[in-house]
Amino acid sequence: QVQLVESGGGLVQPGGSLRLSCAASGSIFRINVMGWYRQAPGKERELVAAITSGGSTNYADSVKGRFTISRDNAKNSMYLQMNSLKYEDTAVYYCHADVQSQWYRREYWGQGTQVTVSS
Repeated sequence: QVQLVESGGGLVQPGGSLRLSCAASGSIFRINVMGWYRQAPGKERELVAAITSGGSTNYADSVKGRFTISRDNAKNSMYLQMNSLKYEDTAVYYCHADVQSQWYRREYWGQGTQVTVSS
């Protein structure tokens, strides 16, 4: 089994910054792609940013220039630096990882961390 644990969420004022972390543990040979998703009340879950093991990144248009995704392969960890936060960024943010063990490749989700942008 693999566990993903998010941290760093909280209440922030508009224009503020927040840094989310995701730590993966368990039976891991390689994590191929990791990403951050978010889901606001009444809306579908959407991809915020993703990063490959080689460092290639993709961002949703709504966060380009404001958010930065990174990872530490040695620590099996991923981060999301969120700057210039807007009210529209309010959502539960989920860590996602495509994990390869010795015999299997499976997808895992974290439990989510709440990010609230409010004045």
